[in-house]
Amino acid sequence: MSHDWYTLDELAAHLGRDRREIEKLASRGRIPGRKVKQEWKFHSIEITHWLEKELREYSEPELKNLEKMQQSTELEVDVPVSSLLDVRTVQVPLDARTKRSVLETMIEVAGRTWEIWEPASVLKAVQDREEVLSTAFDNGVAIPHPRNPLPDCIGKSILAFGKTSSGIPFGAPKRQLTDMFFLVLATDSRTHLHVLARLGRLLQISGFVDELRGTQTSEEAFELICKADEKTVTG
Repeated sequence: MSHDWYTLDELAAHLGRDRREIEKLASRGRIPGRKVKQEWKFHSIEITHWLEKELREYSEPELKNLEKMQQSTELEVDVPVSSLLDVRTVQVPLDARTKRSVLETMIEVAGRTWEIWEPASVLKAVQDREEVLSTAFDNGVAIPHPRNPLPDCIGKSILAFGKTSSGIPFGAPKRQLTDMFFLVLATDSRTHLHVLARLGRLLQISGFVDELRGTQTSEEAFELICKADEKTVTG
């Protein structure tokens, strides 16, 4: 089996879910898949895109399970967010007033690592992803990222955070404004989903979003994110 495709059993193992549940969801068109000679086949890119949409509705236990199944060798298991985030890639306040300027500035912040080889290509990939579906949540947080990994444009996976002084239109539900941004640039799908799952868990911690919004400096925001990451249990 090519790494680009999953069988029914492989997908169930990949997601950490029961085989019968996956088959039922696929039969109902809830999971993107197709039958080839009576056997279900699932394309890895389609599954990653489907998971991104599903993550918005996942409970903490579901995110925890997904994180466990998607553990990346590029990340430290117990602190995946902290292992990618750097105080250099945190910018508070973030000087941007439009969606495009947020993305451009966030890529510049991430570029402080010197690991972005083609910033123009990265920007286009992130913008293309936003055109498909905004990555903004209804709590004022957005997690912009490319639709597919960018191994040819970056040297290693990067996570950046920025907070604007006031909210801007970013495509959130009910036209709510967004003022906090986590930019995720991954070299592979497993790292991408691992980070998204952990960020999803952090955003569900009671009081975390409000505390992060109250930070005044890059150092303060960096420490708060890392502490929350350390307190989030993996196993």
